[in-house]
Amino acid sequence: MNRFIVAAVAGLAASLATAPIYAGVTEEQLAGDAQSTGDVLTNGMGRDLQRFSPLTTLNKENVKNLVPAWAFSLGGEKQRGQETQPLVYDGVMYITGSYSRLYAIDVATGKELWQYDARLPEGILPCCDVINRGAAIYGDNVYFGTLDARIVALNAKTGDVVWNKKIAEYKEGYSYTAAPLIVNGLVITGNSGGEFGIVGEVQARDALTGETVWTRPVIEGHMGTLNGKESTMTGTLNATWPGDLWKTGGGATWLGGSYDMDTNTLVFGAGNPAPWNSHLRNAGTPVDGNAGDNLYAASRIGIDPATGEIKWHFQTTPREGWDYDGVNEVVSFVDKDGNKKYATADRNGYFYVLNREDGKFLNAWPFVKDISWASGIDETGRPIFVEENRPGNPAQSADGAKGEMVFASPSFLGGKNWMPMAFSQNTGLFYVPSNEWGMDIWNEPVTYKKGAAYLGSGFTIKPNYEDHIGSLKAIDPMTGEWKWEYKNEAPLWGGVMTTAGGLVFFGTPEGEFLALDDATGETLWSFQTGSGIVGQPVTWEMDGEQYVSVISGWGGAVPLWGGEVAKKVNYLNQGGTLWTFRLPKQLAAAN
Repeated sequence: MNRFIVAAVAGLAASLATAPIYAGVTEEQLAGDAQSTGDVLTNGMGRDLQRFSPLTTLNKENVKNLVPAWAFSLGGEKQRGQETQPLVYDGVMYITGSYSRLYAIDVATGKELWQYDARLPEGILPCCDVINRGAAIYGDNVYFGTLDARIVALNAKTGDVVWNKKIAEYKEGYSYTAAPLIVNGLVITGNSGGEFGIVGEVQARDALTGETVWTRPVIEGHMGTLNGKESTMTGTLNATWPGDLWKTGGGATWLGGSYDMDTNTLVFGAGNPAPWNSHLRNAGTPVDGNAGDNLYAASRIGIDPATGEIKWHFQTTPREGWDYDGVNEVVSFVDKDGNKKYATADRNGYFYVLNREDGKFLNAWPFVKDISWASGIDETGRPIFVEENRPGNPAQSADGAKGEMVFASPSFLGGKNWMPMAFSQNTGLFYVPSNEWGMDIWNEPVTYKKGAAYLGSGFTIKPNYEDHIGSLKAIDPMTGEWKWEYKNEAPLWGGVMTTAGGLVFFGTPEGEFLALDDATGETLWSFQTGSGIVGQPVTWEMDGEQYVSVISGWGGAVPLWGGEVAKKVNYLNQGGTLWTFRLPKQLAAAN
């Protein structure tokens, strides 16, 4: 045989021997992701979004021995905020980066295998930095969204484009930043753009072809589709919206959703109604029953994954007027008495517990200290408004240009924003990243213009306390009691993870990646990453060792929208580095 052919065959054999083997991710593997320990296949480390690992190799006694294994730089000038959650499968880690990039990395060495950069057009309109929160994996493909409101399927082995589909028109203010959700062979996506008068929607596509199966707008009056034909209207036209305002009603589904396998329900949150000026959306009508609620904005919505039909809804902030989006994640859990429930920590400052069967309200408690817009939540789950703390109606001002300014707490960035909380199956507690801040806010006249900001409000964010803004709290979902609190000078803007080893992992804008004792909040380990952490940690095991990864790279909404708070943290450095740590075998038993 020709010696060149022999050499080529030998080289191919060596390459195949070291290359990752792609077996294709199944629905069964996705369903079992929360229990598996050798990979991370879903955003949330399980589609219930508990972000709890059953691994115990790394624990309170030996976490001090956790050391860096490798670091991967996203490189170049394209840094900004890095909010991704890594996925790990068959020896490969997948992360997304700012400006709609996706990387495949050898998980053993940190070496890049391939990179995909979306070709973003001029004129994209991202509200809150050029971030991306992660990917999804199914079959032989990996999926992620782009800032020009598209969803892309790539071959997981090569990075080649399998299909590329349009979610919405970016020129109208739409974008997409969340990690997609895979359920029964469907790729489920939301949309972003709530500050541009868009309409929130959930879409389901065939994972293999990218063809749309169903769509479900989340503002009443809009029609859904099923298999290319109109299906049913969302809600009832003009039941809670005056005139034609429902046509540009907001409600962006920008954080993505969760999947409750027990009830076969997708649970998505809908963002703020548009415009922010609630007086315009009430149009002078009395607030009787649901007249001014503006459904289904600022709500959690249960959806049938096969058809896109709405099963139930729970509106956290009816007649919303402070930008208290209702998108925050809904986590399925079982309480200490064995009851199946949902929990969600809303931007409005209240921690809610709902029934898993029908989304009905069970209880709510404050998880931040200074809530000014409501005095509490009544027995039905509706807020008890403090009307004098609602921004004033500009139409009633002397010049009609600016309504009465009020101080409202929490700020429009929320008691909790996008940053995901975690639930420990061991302690039964939720670990909630929150921020203690308020804002001066006022309303202004506004007219809708396609592709332009559609707020009708002005605002300035202010810290509520001198010594801290960020606050990680351990909350009992049975009582609402705070078991402990970790205070941080800068706002917390990254995700939380907890483990069966008794640890709570999270990062700070100051660059510290920490592990706390899940029972006491005591700091057990920390590592300085060199840039602010606004990403989401994960953990898995490989070759008998436990690994932890998190991305570091300061950015997101705070430095863009943070008012006085942005000035307080303007010294923080941007970056873009994925850090991976391991507990060496020989140190696993060390105290």
